[in-house]
Amino acid sequence: MRGPMLRRLSGRLTGRVSAVAGVLALATACTATPAVGPSPYASRPLPHVPQSAVPVQQVSGKSPNIVFVLMDDFSMDLVPTLKHARTMTRLGASYQNAFVVDSLCCVSRAATFTGQYPHQTGVLTNTANMPNRVGAMGGYRAFAAHGDEQRTFAVRLQQAGYTTGFVGKYLNQYEYYPTKGVPRPPLGWSDLRVVFGTAYDGWDYNATYTQDGQVRVQHYDAPAASEPDVVKDKAYAGTVIDNDALDFIHEHRHDTKPYFLEVAPYAPHGRINSNPAYPGDPMFPPAFRDRPGHGSAHGNCGPVDCHDLTVADLPGYDDWQGDNAPVRADGTLAPAWSRSGKGLSVADAETSMRDRARMAQSIDRMLGRILRSVDDNTYVVLTSDNGFHLGQHGLTRGKGTAYDTDVHVPLYVMGPGVVPGPRDGMVSNIDLAPTFEDLAGIGSPDYRSGHSFAPSFADPARDTGDYAFFEHTWSQSPGNDPDRPFSGHDLDHIPSYVAVRSRTGLLIRDDLDYSYTGTDYAYEFYDYATEPWERRNLYGDPRYAAQVSELMAKLDEFDRCAREQALTPDVSDTCKALPFADKAAWEQRIPRHAVAHTSRSGSGKA
Repeated sequence: MRGPMLRRLSGRLTGRVSAVAGVLALATACTATPAVGPSPYASRPLPHVPQSAVPVQQVSGKSPNIVFVLMDDFSMDLVPTLKHARTMTRLGASYQNAFVVDSLCCVSRAATFTGQYPHQTGVLTNTANMPNRVGAMGGYRAFAAHGDEQRTFAVRLQQAGYTTGFVGKYLNQYEYYPTKGVPRPPLGWSDLRVVFGTAYDGWDYNATYTQDGQVRVQHYDAPAASEPDVVKDKAYAGTVIDNDALDFIHEHRHDTKPYFLEVAPYAPHGRINSNPAYPGDPMFPPAFRDRPGHGSAHGNCGPVDCHDLTVADLPGYDDWQGDNAPVRADGTLAPAWSRSGKGLSVADAETSMRDRARMAQSIDRMLGRILRSVDDNTYVVLTSDNGFHLGQHGLTRGKGTAYDTDVHVPLYVMGPGVVPGPRDGMVSNIDLAPTFEDLAGIGSPDYRSGHSFAPSFADPARDTGDYAFFEHTWSQSPGNDPDRPFSGHDLDHIPSYVAVRSRTGLLIRDDLDYSYTGTDYAYEFYDYATEPWERRNLYGDPRYAAQVSELMAKLDEFDRCAREQALTPDVSDTCKALPFADKAAWEQRIPRHAVAHTSRSGSGKA
């Protein structure tokens, strides 16, 4: 996909873009995205979208409230450590095939906000990678430049009468600098409580609050190391986000208007500074109450003894990289893109896994409080912006790949009318925005690529899709990328790719030409019926020819849709139907508002 689309834009480029002030040359950076250059969305007025055809049944005569908890870098191996997440799987809907379109924080979050793929949002990387000759490639700067703020679900819910609240991490590079003043509040939020990026380290950070209609900034100091643990934990970012989220719910749960609240904790993302808040802080710093020796010998990992978390819980740990090397279409072996060759030691992998589980306990405590506080007319949705690998496939720590470790995320829903149990259909994070709009009783605009999976709340057998698509843009992570400190430079080696996944297989088309306009395609195919993780690249094996052909056809369709969306913001029915095996199946999934909001089955009571 990459080369042909960018070559059409190459007239805007005069030679290669040079590296400036530590930002790597964009000449080796970009995937196939029509977002380079002016976005087709930027100057187009937003269309009127009619309300859904069938009114939503409501408790107390109002639309349902929604609480959306978006974890940061939470991987599937940590699910057993969250008591209240396990409650949600027992009492609510659990989506076993939930994925993100790109396993990078900012790219994923932009896609979640807009219901669009990265080639539509123009947010391709965590940071802007500026200066360059084509404009911001990522971060909040690209999000704003491409008009993404106007297309978020928050704007549409607010326009529909919702009180909208945001607490926690917003987007990379949406930051507060005292010399520049309070950054412009993003559109769509009635109550904005952004916790800025220094909170990755747990303590000593700035956060916004709203007073008299004005957004202001408050600094949270790190208490002295000599202070009791309870004092330090009171200032811990996870605690402050927890308290702010509960304050919002308590303030609005008796309102006549419905509310939407997004809560975005930093856990279990690693810290980003070499100087920790406190001596001996680990790379993934938990609250003190969850650390070893503070109430339990091994620390707090929820229902699991931290000592029992081992590399055996990391499928694919220390797998040999050589048999994952991509293969070109002519059958020749291409160089393996993973070049670190070092992997992660058992001690490092287990230490990181256990500390991440301890960090996640601050989320679980908050989740328990949320479930106990919301009423019977409230949906609670829990997921993550991406997964995380710890030594799998011979890699170090990080994300960015199309492998299960990085793109597979938990997705659990509790609320009125939700029938408990698993769902096996494919769901993407771009489906969240249309789902929230569906629950609010408003239709989704034509520029959304995602589709609502709300009909599956009441009907576990309802088809939510057969395929998930991924796209990733290579970019050497600059010094201000929050994923750089712990990644061991894995992100510097993961190439641009597009990929498609079914319930049983994954096809990746890597572009090994780390240049702006050229291409060097090679492929990886993995069969999950053979192995539940990516043990060996089976592309070219005749036994899997039919599966590869099926997925290759879907990639071709994805390419055609990306070219179409480079010219128009609206997504055709054909392209909206991409995740389904056939268009008829997609047409049958049109929301019928089958969720019986008056039912108490799967309500928010834990």
